[in-house]
Amino acid sequence: MKGVLWLAWRQQRLMIVTGVVLLAATAAWVAYMRSELMTLIDDYGFVPCKGWNGGCESVGSFLVLDAGTGPIRALGTVGLALPALIGVFWGAPLLGRELESGTFKLALTQGVSGHRWFAARFALAALFAVLASGVVAALVAWWWAPVSNTLNGLYWYDAYIYNATGPASVACALFGLATGTAVGLLVRRTLPAMAVTLAAIGTASVLTRLLRTAWIDPETRITPGMTPKKPVGSAWSTGEFGYLTPDGREHDINTPVCQTSGEELRQCMAEHGFVARYHKVYPSSDFWTFQWIETALYLGLAAVLVALVLYVLRRPAETARAAAATATTATARTSETAGV
Repeated sequence: MKGVLWLAWRQQRLMIVTGVVLLAATAAWVAYMRSELMTLIDDYGFVPCKGWNGGCESVGSFLVLDAGTGPIRALGTVGLALPALIGVFWGAPLLGRELESGTFKLALTQGVSGHRWFAARFALAALFAVLASGVVAALVAWWWAPVSNTLNGLYWYDAYIYNATGPASVACALFGLATGTAVGLLVRRTLPAMAVTLAAIGTASVLTRLLRTAWIDPETRITPGMTPKKPVGSAWSTGEFGYLTPDGREHDINTPVCQTSGEELRQCMAEHGFVARYHKVYPSSDFWTFQWIETALYLGLAAVLVALVLYVLRRPAETARAAAATATTATARTSETAGV
């Protein structure tokens, strides 16, 4: 290792080593806590019924979930916050601190291009971002698996799970790093860049959450007549349900209201000409569809931000070289004058 890569390692090694130590400690803690969870499952005869299916609830199951899901939520929160942490504390200072202090000029006057200087620094940070987010995602998924989508436990669409597992969590970490890097380059002051980065990543996360259900159509479950409805199970309910007329038109459950059961429900449906009930949900298999859509979105945004950084970096590089050339010329003239 030499040149700009060695310099990048020297400047980032403290954060990398600290991060690796924290990841190792987290993995050890998860291994211990998961073993405790498995002991509870064996002791209480936990039945992993998927969803609120009825008939499989037990005191032991609720005790296991109450004791086991809290720590999983804590780790999921870390995974949820990781892209912002990487963007704020690693991405924003990556170039911003160098530009604020002016130390970037030294590197760019040593025969090193701005793009090469950036590539070494960003590649090292990106490698750790992928490692950290991938490890946390794997740990959350492994710990959650025995109690996944069960009764009042955590479900695949909960933020603690969805945003902390799967490929989208890794892509989001790269997006966070790219966002912080681009903001640091444009703002050129570390603390303001950190604040802007946090706001940008938070806004992107909220928008992604709000727009998620618009990317694919939900599954419409139809229950003819008075046939018992299929349990929601581990599906993600959209909250859209109601009644169908013979021509297939949907009528929201609130217009008219037939929220009754048994004979009253039958009479209400007959009065309004309803022949079936419907309920729109996203089955658990849609987890991967949502994940890959968001992965492509975050990677695309990260690529755009990196391209922006490469474009903007041309000017600092040219400025630094011009300053170096001017300084060299001035030195030469001073020497000539002194010689005369």
